[in-house]
Amino acid sequence: MTAPEPAISFTFGDSRDLNAELLQLVRDGVKTATCGALRDFQNGAEPMPQVGRRDIALDWDGNPALLIETTQVSIHAFRDVPDDFALAEGEGSVAEWREGHIAYFTRNGGYDPDMLLVCERFRLIRVLP
Repeated sequence: MTAPEPAISFTFGDSRDLNAELLQLVRDGVKTATCGALRDFQNGAEPMPQVGRRDIALDWDGNPALLIETTQVSIHAFRDVPDDFALAEGEGSVAEWREGHIAYFTRNGGYDPDMLLVCERFRLIRVLP
């Protein structure tokens, strides 16, 4: 087993309000998963999540907010994302998850029910000052 890569920093969401909402869901223990379009990882925009790696979630102003550790990574077509994963994202019902993510992906490169998602489960290590 190889050691995880060094931590990376990232921002949840694509707006100040969404970022703040998602950070709070993680702080509250409601959000324990996140996903992104595989295309964003393949084009080098983001490094792939790696089990055991600890990463820093930033607030919208770029300040460190949370330290998380990846516990599981899987790839699913949007239409096949398991319900328990959608619920672990903490953003409401499965239907609300689908609606919100269709809107998000439509704003950020396009949505297709067959698009592949990198699905990451994580645990909160620490809230950062």
